[in-house]
Amino acid sequence: MSIEIEKILAAAPATTRGQPTQLSCDPKGERIAYASGKSIFLRSIDDPSLCKQYTGHTTTTIVAKFSPSGFWVASGDVSGKVRVWDAVDAVNTKGEFAIISGRINDLAWDGDSQRVIAVGDGRERFGHCFTADSGNSVGEVSGHSKVVNAVAIRQQRPLRAATVSDDSTMCFLHGPPFKFASKAAGLHKGFVMGAAFSPDGSALVTVGADRRIQLYDGKTGEPTKQVGEGVHTGSIFAVSWAKDSKRFVTASADQTVRVWDAESGECVQTWRVGEEGSVNVADQQVGVVWPHGRTDGLIISLSLSGDLNYLTEGSDKPAKVVQGHNKSVTALGVTSEGKGKILTTGSFDGKVCSWDVSTGTGTAVDGQAHSNQVTQFASAGGQTYSVGWDDTLRTIQESTNNFLGNSIKLPSQPKGIATTSTGRTIVALNDSIAVYADTKHLTQLPTDFTPSVIAAHGSTVAVGAANNNTVQIYTLSSSSNTLTPSHTLSTSTSPISALSFSPDGTHLAAGNAAGKIVVYKTANWEVATDRWSAHTARVLSIAWNAVGTHAISGALDTNVHVWSLAKPGSRVKAANAHKDGVYGVAWVEGHTRVASTGGDAAVKIWGLKGLQ
Repeated sequence: MSIEIEKILAAAPATTRGQPTQLSCDPKGERIAYASGKSIFLRSIDDPSLCKQYTGHTTTTIVAKFSPSGFWVASGDVSGKVRVWDAVDAVNTKGEFAIISGRINDLAWDGDSQRVIAVGDGRERFGHCFTADSGNSVGEVSGHSKVVNAVAIRQQRPLRAATVSDDSTMCFLHGPPFKFASKAAGLHKGFVMGAAFSPDGSALVTVGADRRIQLYDGKTGEPTKQVGEGVHTGSIFAVSWAKDSKRFVTASADQTVRVWDAESGECVQTWRVGEEGSVNVADQQVGVVWPHGRTDGLIISLSLSGDLNYLTEGSDKPAKVVQGHNKSVTALGVTSEGKGKILTTGSFDGKVCSWDVSTGTGTAVDGQAHSNQVTQFASAGGQTYSVGWDDTLRTIQESTNNFLGNSIKLPSQPKGIATTSTGRTIVALNDSIAVYADTKHLTQLPTDFTPSVIAAHGSTVAVGAANNNTVQIYTLSSSSNTLTPSHTLSTSTSPISALSFSPDGTHLAAGNAAGKIVVYKTANWEVATDRWSAHTARVLSIAWNAVGTHAISGALDTNVHVWSLAKPGSRVKAANAHKDGVYGVAWVEGHTRVASTGGDAAVKIWGLKGLQ
């Protein structure tokens, strides 16, 4: 029996309001690179479900850039470290270099794929030039008095570089070795956010929070002209050149992406992202890249929400929008109507997405979502119910993929949710268990323990007790909707953190904070097996396959395990499945595929072979 990764339904790029997010494309225009959480994702542009994840960083990543050769990627994080690694398999690291004592904001390669300049917010210096293979110094970044936001290197000789900063200036560097040559001050009146040399090296452009677009001579760094004055009505965060060096594209907080003719200074194409007439912060455009090596003229822009917008000249609407999470995915559910092909995920920021496993596409669920962490999903009768830290119970109509308007305000923070075959929704709260039917509150049972997790099958309800390490079993009356205590399962030595009934209801799996899972027979509540104990940290999710012979579990130890009920000692392990923990697991499309989600904001599909 073995488990192998099939596809990564990738995380969305991480974004920060008021700051640019750097995007990079490989020379062939086939893949896009970006940072999300502590990972870097290399994602196919044409098929976003084809993705590689680099997990070498130990702190939050900020930027990743392909080398001009396409063979390497350089990535930087908040600790000031830059890692250079293989772009083909996203595993082999060429080197790690400590560049500055703070956040890396941007990186740039020279045309030979040999030298890298990294800039950001350091204490002793704001950037450094080094060789990609050994980390040897090949110059310095100087001339700025505040954090440097972006860097660009001219790809032709003589080599030139430009850095832009919060001090409203652009510094021009000659190299190699790179050293300060001149400074352009007094042009921008605010933070300068982006800089880019044209592919032929003839021009340099800078953009900033003052909405100014400034052009310079690419060889001397002398300012030539300002274009587009007064057109953008919000900060300009990013700029990227077309391959022909005649046009460039800008992305702005005014929700627009604009293409400019560098010679005439005219705006030749505009896209406005979001609903017409609406002002939505999530639609601010904080990144843009114009992939070279393509013939379709595709431009990819990034919204503050994390959406990647595929823009083509001649069309005023995005041809495609790639959506996903850019915060930890804390909940995973399988829709009742999708037969394991449609997944629902919820993240730490309250965003809820629906995923088609067969195509690998994700879509944000429409309507009023949660405003805080999503705790758990439960599905029944064509609807998916969700609870979150905003103390609400919300309902998703699976057929239309939207939230219904009638949410329920809960009396306290929910710990979990379950549905029964009788059309009841049961919510575990801080000090009680509540029973609902659609949007109607039916009954509430106070508890003398603190519920931690809940599961249900038929009329049987299981609730984990956080303060006494027990599982409390209740029977739900279909006529009076009352919960009656029936059994107490007390074999755990740690608080119960995950519960799951097998599909036929004959077994209950209970995972605890120490990483151990105990399976009970529901006929007499005897222990079926207590040998599922390979996790080394809190078990966060358990799911049974359709026939109840195997279960999958995910835990804070970052691992996914597949267990056999018939052979308790036989298991397979997907080590380091998700950085910062596995929060959700589920079976998809039958007996041979499983899904997992976790702290890296990704949804992963795994294939199982030799399941016995």
